[in-house]
Amino acid sequence: MKAYVALASAALLTIGLLHAQAPTSNTRGSSYSAPHTPWGDPDLQGTYTNGNESGIPMARPAEFAGKRPEDVTPAEIARLAQERASRIEKTAETIGGTEDNNTGAGPKHWYENYNPQNSRPWMVLDAPDYQVPPTTQEAKDRAAALRAARGGGDGYYAGPFRGPEEFTPYVRCITRGVPGSMMPAIYGNSYDITQAPGFVAIRYEMVHETRVIPLVSAASAGPTENPALKSYVGYARGHWEGDTLVVVTTNYLEAGAYGGASSALKTTERFKPTGPNTIDWSIRFEDAHTWTRPWSFGMLLTRDPQSQVFEYACHEGNEGMRNMLKVARDAEKTQQ
Repeated sequence: MKAYVALASAALLTIGLLHAQAPTSNTRGSSYSAPHTPWGDPDLQGTYTNGNESGIPMARPAEFAGKRPEDVTPAEIARLAQERASRIEKTAETIGGTEDNNTGAGPKHWYENYNPQNSRPWMVLDAPDYQVPPTTQEAKDRAAALRAARGGGDGYYAGPFRGPEEFTPYVRCITRGVPGSMMPAIYGNSYDITQAPGFVAIRYEMVHETRVIPLVSAASAGPTENPALKSYVGYARGHWEGDTLVVVTTNYLEAGAYGGASSALKTTERFKPTGPNTIDWSIRFEDAHTWTRPWSFGMLLTRDPQSQVFEYACHEGNEGMRNMLKVARDAEKTQQ
């Protein structure tokens, strides 16, 4: 679906080669001390990309059963990166179509996630199994009700698409939510972090959202009691733990909550600088209405001044949704 948007925005996507670079930073672990802003906060400002994290699976693959991330050797990481790059290359040739009906969005070199240099073997951080926990029966019932409301469709690939409201917020160019806008994709993998006294703003290229995060004391970072403060990206408040920016977000609109989560979802993100050009980012999910236990995952953000945040003309180029609705109406006419 988004491949049609990518095709309509080809001028933007051809910049992808500039973005798909190996990390240029030197991660230094916990000993690194970030510079500070004139008002005294750790300075994380700059343009970052997650393009090199593309292809990393969420959960630990079966071939590494019983291993921790640190048990995976550099040679194995290199092999995994090569295999993932080959899969991405193959996908890019047919994205938006199939091998039998190749209506793909364009040549593979358009895509920013081409030839990534991964930082880890998988993303889930929770030992000992490093798997996404099972969903609750309540979450399964919610998902079934949503599918029924959409006439059995998934809001992305499968119809019936009786109206635009049956598409996901992402397809409708509204939001990818949190952490959707943080996740690697075929393009739009840049972020801009800007700071001011009392605030941090994160601007995403994908869907072109901006999260304005007020900074509060750690004791004030819990859930807000105001039910009116709801949005697709929730209500966020941040605080500093040393050089690490901690962002606690509640009050998500259920329609945009990650992984089919409920409106009770609470997320805790950590932006930990590990070198002059790297941030180790992680997120923890807490929602007893959706998962059987809290869980977390993470990835690396790499500072790259060349990865500018370009205009994301999604609404202007969203021919995919228009065409899918038109085809659905034409199909209805032939069935009458």
